[in-house]
Amino acid sequence: MGQKTHPFGFRVGITEGHKSRWYAPKALFAELLVEDYEIRKYVDKRLNRTPPFAAVSDIVIERTREELTVIVKTARPGLVIGPKGAEIDKLTADLQALTGRKVSVKIIEVTNPDTDARLIGEAIGEQMKKRANFRRLLKQRCEAAIQNGAKGVRIQVSGRLGGAEMSRTFATRLGSIPLSTLQANVDYACVASHTTYGTIGVKVWVYKGMYTDSEEEQSDSKAAGARARARGRR
Repeated sequence: MGQKTHPFGFRVGITEGHKSRWYAPKALFAELLVEDYEIRKYVDKRLNRTPPFAAVSDIVIERTREELTVIVKTARPGLVIGPKGAEIDKLTADLQALTGRKVSVKIIEVTNPDTDARLIGEAIGEQMKKRANFRRLLKQRCEAAIQNGAKGVRIQVSGRLGGAEMSRTFATRLGSIPLSTLQANVDYACVASHTTYGTIGVKVWVYKGMYTDSEEEQSDSKAAGARARARGRR
């Protein structure tokens, strides 16, 4: 049996911050956890699965006593905001109706979608539905990520590849991916592509360099569970 660890979960609290940044007493915890799940599900369905297909890669939720803040990272912020902010106002109103709380939505632009694991996985999944050649597709995506500044990338697809009777796994890799190094910034995503001949799983690992070299992200904040500082070598 392989002893595999989720690259994000492995780094939470050390070099990565939590994606739900809040504290709650025991009696409220379960309710708020389910609410977070519902918010993520709703935003993903609204912006990623239906038009405008806004390429949302991550959703971070912060809570204070008065307000709930939803930080949406997207490659197409214009589609999320809409003309004169109409779409974002509608989204805020819908989230307030869903949660019964005061909600504010913040948008952060993903400046380099070719090195974002979630967006790479979603793009491959969409192409798979159109029966694209998976070998060529994986090779192109790996090369695009390396050209856009990634230091290593690995993409693995599993399922009835090419409509074959028996499911199998195929992986492509370029550069290095130090999975055991906590200081390494490894972006990971697992996406399911529902094709006509079954579901195909797409896993993407992108190594972007060390945390000590990178600048602080815009989404970092003083909230509970925000990203821990990268530790210097002693």
